[in-house]
Amino acid sequence: MRVTGTGHASMFIETGAGSILCDPWVNPAYFASWFPFPDNSGLDWDRLGQADYLYVSHLHRDHFDAKNLRERISKKTTVLLPAYPTTELRDELAELGFRNFIETTSDEVMELDGGLKVMIQALTSPTDGPIGDSSLWVEYDGVRLLNQNDARPTDLSVFRDLGHVHAHMLQFSGAIWYPMVYELPQAAKTAFGKQKRARQFDRTVRYIDDLKASWVFPIAGPPCFLDDELWQFNDIFGDEGNIFPDQQVFVDHLRELGYENAVIPLPGTEVELTADGCDVHQPVPDVREFFANKEQHLREYRERQRVVIEAEKASWSHPEIDVLAGMKERIEPILVEAEQMAKGIGGPVRFDLVTGKDGDGEAEQVESIVVDFVDRQVRPYAGEKVRYRFRTERRLVEHLLYIGEVDWVNSLFLSCRFSAARIGQYNEFVYAFFKCLSEERINYAEGWFAEQKPDAEDVVLGDWVVQRRCPHLKADLTRFGKIEDGVLTCQMHGWKFDLASGRCITSVGHEIRSSRREASADKS
Repeated sequence: MRVTGTGHASMFIETGAGSILCDPWVNPAYFASWFPFPDNSGLDWDRLGQADYLYVSHLHRDHFDAKNLRERISKKTTVLLPAYPTTELRDELAELGFRNFIETTSDEVMELDGGLKVMIQALTSPTDGPIGDSSLWVEYDGVRLLNQNDARPTDLSVFRDLGHVHAHMLQFSGAIWYPMVYELPQAAKTAFGKQKRARQFDRTVRYIDDLKASWVFPIAGPPCFLDDELWQFNDIFGDEGNIFPDQQVFVDHLRELGYENAVIPLPGTEVELTADGCDVHQPVPDVREFFANKEQHLREYRERQRVVIEAEKASWSHPEIDVLAGMKERIEPILVEAEQMAKGIGGPVRFDLVTGKDGDGEAEQVESIVVDFVDRQVRPYAGEKVRYRFRTERRLVEHLLYIGEVDWVNSLFLSCRFSAARIGQYNEFVYAFFKCLSEERINYAEGWFAEQKPDAEDVVLGDWVVQRRCPHLKADLTRFGKIEDGVLTCQMHGWKFDLASGRCITSVGHEIRSSRREASADKS
């Protein structure tokens, strides 16, 4: 089996029974904020696009690159579809011209022509990607590969039970906006960033330990930020709170822990994978030196992409759009359906939309609009106290309304072109709602939240008896739970629970069942 790195979470898998192209991302994503790192635009995408099979793990735009898929990927290829609850991925691929689809069943091995075997595990909670994320397992001639990309399964045993895995590709770096965009003192932002960076590494190492593959390939991050306005998010300033560490940083971390089986896949890296080892051919003379010169690479990359960024920015303004009226038309029908989410949010969410910028000789004008989850309406802000607030450029929301975007998380929020403030805990319902601005999505998400039942099984963790599954996304706490000073942390996503009260410290609406072991024993 030959695996060629093609950037970020993308890879080209070649076997004697056919080839699979995965997640071919090249063009900027999320309002031209994210770019693949390192630059992969110089690869022969016309050749790569002739793959026998195409696998797009999910609809996040750093995996689903519509422009590249439309222009460079052959429409004769056969698409391997994850078993998602909505048809959006298939529909969007069909709109781009793809006609050949294989519908897979989650966690079931499928044998393709020539003895090539694949299995796709689909994750389907409303908080997994844009209503879904997935992993791809491949086997040919006794060699097995797991492309986990940035999916977060609660259990890798379904892959492990199929036989020893020889190559494990998985995410290690940040892929979100927290805490960088939050309106916090810099010291607090750095502290939260350090915690998130550590959790990212811990989670990845736990996955590595679970699967015990022969070789580990850190992928699916980090992106890089080439717009001058976002340049500070690149991890080139010695900021220990930056959540976007690069591949070399993570591999060095693994080596400090005693792991010597990591391979960094750059765009163009070729790996000949066998059951006994892997032969690696890198496109640069010295990988460590490449990362030592990361800033120079980014500066040259930025200059090549300036015209692309400016062209994107020129397309965002739509002054003919009445934003208040447009938000009412888009959001109010969804609010009517959002019983579970409205209850979980329980108040107004405010958007401060800015026209003009300070410092440019142009007065800043702000229009504040509220999405009211109590009265189920969109209206002008009336001066009331709000727990959740976002501040962004008006033209970005104009563009979302202009294109009819149903997923503001997979566009505005991932762009990091906003700031956020909140009073109290993180509320997952806020972000779940703004990725569900369509009837299909909101009905699925509402049904999912309504069907969640308390976990019936209890387990002993140290001095505590707790429910086995995390109230957030059902991770097995015997594997992902860590207790310190009466606080349980689920290392799957970093959620924390005060065990004495059962209260979730991280978010609202997710209490855990817990009691001290001694108290539990006395009752029996």
